Order: sequence, then structure tokens, then C-alpha cells
Amino acid sequence: MSRPVNLAVLGAGLIGKRHIEHVLSQPDANLMAIVDPSPTARALAEEKAVAWYPDFAGMLEIQRPEGVIIATPNQLHVENGLACIAAGVPTLVEKPIADDVAGATTLVEAAEHACVPLMVGHHRRHNPLIQEAKRAIDDGRLGQIVSVHGTCWFFKPDEYFEVPWRREKGAGPVFLNLIHDVDLLRYLCGDIVSVQALESNALRGNAVEETAVILLRFASGAMGTMNVSDTIAAPWSWEFTSGENPAYSHTQETCYWIGGTRGSLTVPYLDLWRHETESNWWKPIARERLPVISKDPLGLQVRNLCEVIRGTAAPVVSGREGLKTLKVIAAVKEAAASGRAIEIL
Repeated sequence: MSRPVNLAVLGAGLIGKRHIEHVLSQPDANLMAIVDPSPTARALAEEKAVAWYPDFAGMLEIQRPEGVIIATPNQLHVENGLACIAAGVPTLVEKPIADDVAGATTLVEAAEHACVPLMVGHHRRHNPLIQEAKRAIDDGRLGQIVSVHGTCWFFKPDEYFEVPWRREKGAGPVFLNLIHDVDLLRYLCGDIVSVQALESNALRGNAVEETAVILLRFASGAMGTMNVSDTIAAPWSWEFTSGENPAYSHTQETCYWIGGTRGSLTVPYLDLWRHETESNWWKPIARERLPVISKDPLGLQVRNLCEVIRGTAAPVVSGREGLKTLKVIAAVKEAAASGRAIEIL
């Protein structure tokens, strides 16, 4: 095995702490430093026996990482990312890549111009069950994809909204939660070229949506629907169905359905339904559950970052891919506000 890659983590909040633990547990990686001005971050660095710096520039004056994971607040992603790119340091930035399309475009173009690897933390793509679903689709086992559906239903309690920014525009489930689901359906079924959407805040009355229903048109000609709400007590979401995050209970349910001319697939349980002889509703239909070995996608994401830095692999989620997903979310918000179908350029 090659020597571990020296990584720094910028931001030691909830998701930053998870990245720190995965870097520490990944044999390919070495946690060189934690960069965050807070006293709790400094204490965490002492606990983990790694260097601590209040800012990125201060770290560069003393030591240079081979790669950086940015887990700072969304509003700082572009500023922090541009600093890493200017220093020539390969970067993984947490999703969303930025809090608006203009900033994301600036960051992606800067990375591409400088030929510095830029990755985005849509970690679910790394999950082996998603890789297996992608393989089944690409191998033609479903035939031509015709339609897809995704459900993202859960109930956020009142105390969640005691934090003021969670009641304001930009903090609803479309931007914070559905962006993951949009990214997966894009990955599995191809680019999305137009959207229509309706939103509601009828129950809580906050300035942000709590429910949205979305129509999707894919470049392939396939169509799709997505339904997201944080006011529904239900088991049909990635969090509850995938078993990926132990913070959530694990249900034996489905959150995505992908339908094609030769078969249909449920995700995450990978039930492939096909007619035994030919696609014909008069013929018997049978289920095959595709086998998959469970692995932690956040750990696999760290490994991919190390491979990209070594030059032995391409990013699973590039900056350009993160930008495309953000454009879909921006189009959803515009479609809901305008009542029009929005083309995605």
C-alpha cells in the first residue's frame, strides 16, 4: 500500500466531525490538521493529536496538505474552495457545492482552469447499492428507462425550527434534503433537462417550503416525479430505507422506483422485477433481489479523494456534477415560484 495521503478538514461542525472520524479510520488517509477558529475545534484537534489552525492561510504558512475536505457552512464553500484551488490543493467540498449557481459556476470553472481536482460530497453515489443499481441500468437489464419516482417523506419536530435560519428561505427540504435524491436520480438515469414544481408551507406557515411535488424530464426522454415533505410521519425516505446513517431507524421499505421496458428496479433493496419470457402483462412477472455488500459510503468517499490525489482514479462526483445537481434544485425553486416549466441549461 502507498503511504497515506495527508488531508486537512476545514470545519468541525456536525458533518465535519463525521469526515474527521472517517479520515482517521481510512488506511489510505492521514488527518494532518483541523482548520476551524472555534475553541471546540481546537479541543477536538488536541483530542485527536493533530494540528489545529484557525484558518486555511495560517495552515499554509506552516504545512501544506495534499488534499482538503471543506465542511464549513454552505455560504463559505465558494470562498474556501477558491482559496484551496488558488493554492493548488485538491479539494472535496461538502454538498451543496455552493448556495447559488453563480458561485458554484465560479468555483468549478476556477478548478478546471487551474487543473486542480474538485470533488463534491454527494456521498450516496459511493454506496455499493447505488453502484449496483447503476450497473444494472447501464447493462440494459431494465431496457429503456421510461419513468422514475422518488419519495422523501419524514417529520422534523418543532425543536428543529428553533434555529432561526431553518425557518427562512433556502433552508427547506428541497435544498437541504431533496438535493441528495436529485443527485442520485441524475446519476442513475441521466441529466435532467426541465422541471415543473408546486410548493406549500400550509402547516407551519414558515417562510420556507415544507412540501414540494416535482415533475422531471430527462435528456433521454424519460420522465419522473419526486415528492418531498418534512411534515409527514412516514418510512419512505433514503434516511429510513438505506440503513446508511445509524442516527435513523431502518425500515424495510423503498424510496425510489425506476421503470424500464424490460424491467423495474426498487432502491435501496434492489428488487428487479421482470417478466419471465417477454415484457407482456399477460405473462408471469418475477422478482430478483440483486446482491450487494454493505460498506460505509463516507469512508469510500475519502478513499476516492485519496485515489484522485494519487492520480489513480477519477472523481466519483466531480465539481461539474455537483454544479449540474445544484442547477436542478435552483430550477425547482424557480418553477415553484413562477408556475412555469423551467428548462435547465
